[in-house]
Amino acid sequence: MIFTHPMFPIFVLFFLFFMNVPIALSLIGSTLYYFVFINNNMPTSLVIQQFVSAVESFPYLAVPFFIMLGSVMNYSGLSDRLMDFAEVLAGHLKGGLAQVNCVLSALMGGISGSANADAAMESKILVPAMLNKGMPLDFSAAVTAASSSVSPVIPPGNNLIMYALIANVTVGDMFLAGYTPGIMMTIALMIAVYFIACKHNYAPSREKMASPVEILRQAFKSIFALCIPFVIILGMRLGICTPTEAGGVAVLFAVVIGAFAYGKLKVKHIPIILKETVQSTGSVMIIIAAAKAFGFYMSCESIPEMITKTLLGMTQNKFLLLMIINIVLLIIGMFIEGGAALIILAPLLVPAVMSRGVDPLHFGVIIIVNIMIGGLTPPFGSMMFTVCSIVNCRFDKFIKQVWPFIFALLVVLVLCTYSENIALAIPKLFGYQPIHNGLQALAG
Repeated sequence: MIFTHPMFPIFVLFFLFFMNVPIALSLIGSTLYYFVFINNNMPTSLVIQQFVSAVESFPYLAVPFFIMLGSVMNYSGLSDRLMDFAEVLAGHLKGGLAQVNCVLSALMGGISGSANADAAMESKILVPAMLNKGMPLDFSAAVTAASSSVSPVIPPGNNLIMYALIANVTVGDMFLAGYTPGIMMTIALMIAVYFIACKHNYAPSREKMASPVEILRQAFKSIFALCIPFVIILGMRLGICTPTEAGGVAVLFAVVIGAFAYGKLKVKHIPIILKETVQSTGSVMIIIAAAKAFGFYMSCESIPEMITKTLLGMTQNKFLLLMIINIVLLIIGMFIEGGAALIILAPLLVPAVMSRGVDPLHFGVIIIVNIMIGGLTPPFGSMMFTVCSIVNCRFDKFIKQVWPFIFALLVVLVLCTYSENIALAIPKLFGYQPIHNGLQALAG
């Protein structure tokens, strides 16, 4: 009977997704369906234990620290310094504030670590300014949503931490791997903005390019904000601190700078920061816990092994396999939020690609860039919903404007997929040795 088939909970999961049930509740509901109606011989306590044990991991403590760091940045004046620096760098280009939007997302990516947080912030700050410069609402919304896809790719994005833990690669190496695709995505978006701005004659926000002295002066003013991501990574690479400790140190650093150097962080901001941190951390961790329980169901039915064999049976060529996986991920990304897709799909796909000799760090770059593109695409792209709801932009107009940016990001995805040297350029500079032997990879 179909309702008791071992694969039916997956149908339940996607049905709940389409019904707009929150992701965590969808995962929990489909898991409980399996253990209540299909495999009811399993003790309930063992199932509940999966929920609890999922978050009993020391590395996961890094997540709330980096979430708090983004919130502290917003109230401490560090975000304002990054905005000023982005304006000096890109304000003179065609498209002006649209270019600034792209650069700011790259600078904020290392701090906010969240596409939706970055999209919300820039929707409130930059979109009104872009409208004042004569840019249409739908174009402004599309640029903001597209640029926010860069945030989780540049360290210390939460998705980088999640994938590192799932794929059993070091967080420091994953952070290093995020820089190249993040920079490439930023450049690709800026090129797309340039051509659109030339076509519609969108004016720069500055009359002329900033002089080297002016750039250096603003860089000095923004030095504390600019240094945070590099200090975090350097601390981990030198073995001075773990990712969790690095997050805590970064928060303390931002608090001290905001309170004493800039004087903008006040006692009244503490409850707001704590509330934002708890809410964001709660939403992330409950998805992790639910995904772990859902993964337990799939392990009971050997579904990961089945999916691996199916993918490997399609082709012996690793590049063709990556193309198939990219297409599947792009489709799934249209319906599932990026972080949840990563948590659900990475454990299934990593063994398959590693058995074909694809380095796990390389695949991490591929899957993270891919799911961020999914956040822009209809019908359920999370950044699309975030921006359109804040700025009151119609979805149909947004979709017409966002396609050039999606195409630009797809070009980056193809380059990262089929050139390991590009995707892992920075980790290799620091001595990373890719794994190309499938058996060695799986053993590791």
